[in-house]
Amino acid sequence: MTQDALRAEICRVGASLHARGYVHASAGNISVRTDTGFLITPTDACLGTLDAARLSDVNAQGEQVGGDRASKTLALHRAIYAADPDARCVLHTHATHLVALTLSGVWSRDDIVPPITPYYVMKVGHVPLIGYRRPGDPAVADEVAQRIAQARDRKAPIRAVMLERLGPVVWHRTVTEASAVLEELEETARLWLLTRPAPLSDAQIDELRIHFGAAW
Repeated sequence: MTQDALRAEICRVGASLHARGYVHASAGNISVRTDTGFLITPTDACLGTLDAARLSDVNAQGEQVGGDRASKTLALHRAIYAADPDARCVLHTHATHLVALTLSGVWSRDDIVPPITPYYVMKVGHVPLIGYRRPGDPAVADEVAQRIAQARDRKAPIRAVMLERLGPVVWHRTVTEASAVLEELEETARLWLLTRPAPLSDAQIDELRIHFGAAW
């Protein structure tokens, strides 16, 4: 995909997330990996009204070479790209039900919600909680990178973490795929808050592994 196409995709997905209430005001940010570095939404930009020409252009060394001032979460995005070579996009929002979950109490620190639906198991997987630190704190980037490495060693790689009191961070091959994981994660949190159902059984999860290759 060309850089112009990547810029357009960031703006399209940002507008869609904003229109459907997954982000509000200037919350959230999106980045993609490019051949020369990264594109990332500017600091304090509204994802609903992004200007493709003003997206921050950052080189492989993390130095900004164009566009408006990069999001303060740039260090976190770069740490994820370094820890997971397959990641081509990182998306962060302040999704309401996920933030509410961290305020009321997550299921566990290694899995913020239990495996209550098959699509959560197949499309999202394990989502650990990252303890609260101020927005942009570089210690968050280090902890997320460690979580990615630990999950890979367990043969159950993750594609999302939850920042306590802030929101989810999701990464995938494309902006569209990352957005789909985010939506599934937020909807699962909403279901869990509303109903508190029993998790799928070990046998049911094994069936998802066998038939769909679920990495749980």
